[in-house]
Amino acid sequence: MKITVDRDRCVGAGMCAMTAGEVFEQHEGDGRVVLRMTEPPAQLADDVEEAEQLCPSRAITVDPAAAG
Repeated sequence: MKITVDRDRCVGAGMCAMTAGEVFEQHEGDGRVVLRMTEPPAQLADDVEEAEQLCPSRAITVDPAAAG
């Protein structure tokens, strides 16, 4: 699994950080998404995929087949 985020597209809703805080956080200054890890462990896959689905601006892209 590989994750990318588009900070320009992010609206700072924070759904990602609430859903998968191990992987996403919000920047203190502007509230937009900060990616803590691009290739999280398999046990976080469900939370990461849920965060992608919940993102109102579609700023998160998850490629479940990609491996580092």
